This record gives sequence, structure tokens and C-alpha cells, in this order.
Amino acid sequence: MSGCTNCSTDANAVGGCQNNGSCGTEDCNKMNTFDWLSHMGIPEVDKFDVVEVKFKGGRKDYFRNTNLLPLTTGDPVVVDVPNGHHIGYVSLQGELVRLQMQKRKVKNDDTITGIYRIATQKDLEKWQEAKNREIPTIYRSKQIIDEIKLAMKLSDVEYQADNSKATFYYSADDRVDFRELIKLLASEFKIRVEMRQISLRQEAGRLGGIGVCGRELCCSTWIHDFKSVTTSAARYQNLSLNPSKLSGQCGRLKCCLNFELDSYLMALKDIPKIEKPLLTEAGPAKLQKTDIFRRLMWFSYNDDNNWHSIDCDRVQLILEQNEKGITPFSLKQDKAFEGEYDQNKTNEDLELLDKKFSQGKRKKKRKPKNRKPNPNNPQQSAGEGGAPPNKPRRNNRNPKRGNKNRNSPENPSQSQEKPGSSDSKVAGNNPRNRRRKPNPNRNKGGQNNPNKGAADDK
Repeated sequence: MSGCTNCSTDANAVGGCQNNGSCGTEDCNKMNTFDWLSHMGIPEVDKFDVVEVKFKGGRKDYFRNTNLLPLTTGDPVVVDVPNGHHIGYVSLQGELVRLQMQKRKVKNDDTITGIYRIATQKDLEKWQEAKNREIPTIYRSKQIIDEIKLAMKLSDVEYQADNSKATFYYSADDRVDFRELIKLLASEFKIRVEMRQISLRQEAGRLGGIGVCGRELCCSTWIHDFKSVTTSAARYQNLSLNPSKLSGQCGRLKCCLNFELDSYLMALKDIPKIEKPLLTEAGPAKLQKTDIFRRLMWFSYNDDNNWHSIDCDRVQLILEQNEKGITPFSLKQDKAFEGEYDQNKTNEDLELLDKKFSQGKRKKKRKPKNRKPNPNNPQQSAGEGGAPPNKPRRNNRNPKRGNKNRNSPENPSQSQEKPGSSDSKVAGNNPRNRRRKPNPNRNKGGQNNPNKGAADDK
């Protein structure tokens, strides 16, 4: 085989990737199927003789292996098509083909054509020459469509392996009269022309791409029949009806909206239907939001911004009370001051954020500066041991009584100073201390007089 450039297979290697259809590179991954029965020992006598063959763009068809060829997943085979032959790759065989035909409602009758042979190197080279004409044909065909002003969009061209026929895939909103276009294309490229209209979803599947989920498009990997998707599927799932978020690369609603729709419909059976506001003494409560899987419903009084969440059982009870003409006190209490008020903390995080941003910024307290300890102050040095030092009292100076002498015994820190120190000189030269002379009879015995010891020595 010439094969797959991404899988690095060549003509001398065994046909196919030998991975049972789980290749994940570019076009190899389009519409593949994993053969989970390949490792099981099924008798060869009962083997199903119809083989699934994949063509360009993920298109698949079924052919009968009348010659009982030893085929492997990924082998190129020459198959019988109307007015010629074509080459495709084996994508599935065995009992899974029977199940796929039942799923796609394909009848196992004489309309299924056969497989001629496994493609040779000469067949693959001729098919490659035909495929090289596809891109120039697309560009020239779009120019012709613009010249004759047809309201259609050409998306892809597929040449047959015998280079005798080309299929043009296009999409259009309305019906298009392309009889003149077929004549121009046939005379331009000297081939038989087949026009095939496809939908926008099929066009996206043929081109391929990556979805917003980060994976390959479902329409190009496994979806072969497209179901209609309506906006009601988004409403059941409580999704915002935003066209830019709900539409896929094809411009239509995403097919994945139908994936979880059944689960939502099953969960909605237990959710009560609210057609009018709930009547309470606190006021009418309107429905704002519903959490289907947690079975919680949020209501607000008189279009207030504060939402109150209650479970579906409580909502059903209030509905039954309103039908009987009974009006409860609130959404969570039937009567006023009935037991303790059980606050639901579902909105606690929002309340904390409101409190955080509603309060102004507090001013930071200034830390007290660490002052250097004075070695002459025993009270401050005692505070270094761990206990904070006592703050010195301020001298409440009375102008009538005058200032007391700083060398008085009331200040023990200064009573132990040496007479020759600079502090004592400053204190003696202070004119405020000269107003009142110290009384020598006050200190009898001279215990607290720092200058007495010096006089005795003399």
C-alpha cells in the first residue's frame, strides 16, 4: 500500500495500521470504528461476508467479499461502483458489520456490490494522480459558480479512482438549478460530473476540526445521522439562549445539546412546575433559578435582590397550602417564630463577599518604636527581661509651688549619678533649679545626698 503518510506505512509493510481502527491522526480518525470482537476466536465458517469500506471524508459503504480475500483493517481494496471502479480502505469486518447494517437500516440483498481485489501499487499510483486534480478543480469550479452567479457553496470534490467521474459536494439554502453548471464543468475538466447536496452539518463533518471542548468534531468522528436540535433542549438544561455559544462550526445548534437531554428530562419529573408566584405573609415569592440535580429552587420577595433557596419538597408543600387557601409565614416557616430559624448557607459565600467589600479599609495601627534601653535607668533595664517597663509619670508642675529638684530622692535614677557627670552639671546650671534651694536639714544622715561622700573624703 502507498498508504498513510501519518502512520508511516509503505507498500512493503503489512496492510493497515494493525490497530483495529483506533488511529488518531487526521483523516484516519474520521468515522472509524473500534473492532472489539477482533481478538475473539469466531469460527471462520460463520464469518459475515460483507465488509465496510471507508472513502474520502469519512463516507462509508458496504461491499461483499465474494472472493473471500484475506482482508485486514486498513487494506486498500478496489470495489465495484456504477460505471467504473473506486478505491477505499477496509474499516470494519466480521459480526460488527452486521450490527452496523441493522443500525443504518441497510438491507443485505443483491444491491450490495462486490470487491474486485486488494489494490496494487499501480492502482494506488493512478488513484493518486486523480486525487492531485481535486484542489485545482475546486478553485476553478468556484470561479465558474461566481461567473454564472449561483447561490450555492462548493465545499469538496472527490475524484473516482479510475479518473472518469468527479463528485461535487455543495450546500445551499434554496433549490439551485445547476444544469448549466454541469455542462460547463464537464467541458472544462472532461469528466462525468455528479452534483450532491449536503447539509451544513455534513459539510463540517467532511472538513473536520476541533470543537470548543478540545476534541475533534463529533460529526467527523462518529455521528452519521444528524437529528434536529431545537432551542427547547437548551431551555430544559437552563442554558442561556446565546446563539454564539450554542452554535457550532457549522452555524447550527450544537449536536451535543441532545446528549444530556434525556438525563435532564428524567430529573425534571421531580421538579414542581411554578406557574405563578408563591403566596406568603412576607410577600409573593417569584422563582429566579432552579438547580435540577440538587433539587433546589431560588425565590425572591417582590423582585428583591436577595434570593432564598428551598428544596423542592418545601415548594410542593407551599403549593398545596396555597391551593387550600393557607398562607405560610415565609418560604421556610409556616408560622412566625416557629422553632429555630434554619438558615441555608448556600449563599454564604456571596454574603461574605458583600460584607468584605462593603466595609471600608481599616487604618493600620502604628507599631511602637523599639527605643534603646538606658543603662542608667533600672526600670527600663528591668523591662528588657520580658515585662514591659512602667511608663514614668509626668511631673505635674504647679506654678505656685515651683519645680522640684530633679536630684530629689523621688527620682532614684538620678540620685545615684556621680557628681562629675555631665547630667549633674546640666541640672545645676539650669536656672529653674536655682529658684528654690534644697533644704540641708531634709536629708538627715546624708544617705541620699550624692555630694556628701565626696565632702567627707576631703
